[in-house]
Parts: sequence; C-alpha cells; structure tokens
Amino acid sequence: MPPRSLEVGAAGIQAAHTIEILRTERGLSQRQLAGHVTALGHPMSNTMLSRIERAQRRCDADDLVAIAEALLVSPLVLLHGPTAT
Repeated sequence: MPPRSLEVGAAGIQAAHTIEILRTERGLSQRQLAGHVTALGHPMSNTMLSRIERAQRRCDADDLVAIAEALLVSPLVLLHGPTAT
C-alpha cells in the first residue's frame, strides 16, 4: 500500500485560512491560541499551529475540534469559513 499523501486538500486550506482569520479577529497570537488548545487537553505548539495555518501540516479531526473549541466556534465554521455561523 502506498503511503498516504500529505498534501493539504481544499477543506484543509479553507480551515487553515479560517483559523488564521478567527485567531486574528480575536487578537490572539499563534502562541496564545496554541496555549488555549493545550489547556483544553490537546497539546499543540505554536509551531504546529503556524504550520496548520500555512497549510504545511494537515489538520486532523482532533486538531480541528480542539482549535474550534479554543476559538469558541463549531468545527463546521472552520471547514466552511467564518461566515458559516
């Protein structure tokens, strides 16, 4: 079986963009948001968050849910964009 592609697809790119928009709207640095995610029980470094926002790292379902919880939005908002409230 060939290894799974690490390429970030359209949904991942949308989520990355939305995470960055919501984070900056809330006045949070990547370090602060990563700290909130970690405090919720999902360890995340600011480097991991930076790579997610730049679509250089895949955002798995656990990451998506934890980031959404830290931003006080539904995971669907991250997948569909900030106007999907």
